[in-house]
Amino acid sequence: MTEHDGGPSASKLEEGRLLKELEAIHRTRHETLLHGSDDALVTHTKRMNELEHEYVRRHPQRAQTASRTREGARARGAGEYGAGE
Repeated sequence: MTEHDGGPSASKLEEGRLLKELEAIHRTRHETLLHGSDDALVTHTKRMNELEHEYVRRHPQRAQTASRTREGARARGAGEYGAGE
């Protein structure tokens, strides 16, 4: 991606800066969803997607918590509510 009004291209960011940008965009997501204009939400979503895709590209083998997978969620749900419910 090329540079745009939302900041430098995610692919050009150093690792530390990429993480800081991700933290900031996730911190502001809820407020943008609730109170931002339609244009602000579209811009926020595009930038968030760009940053997240770059992080996943750099870290394809990132640690994944079992409970954050579909299988883990199903197992957790069965334990909480009982089998068959």
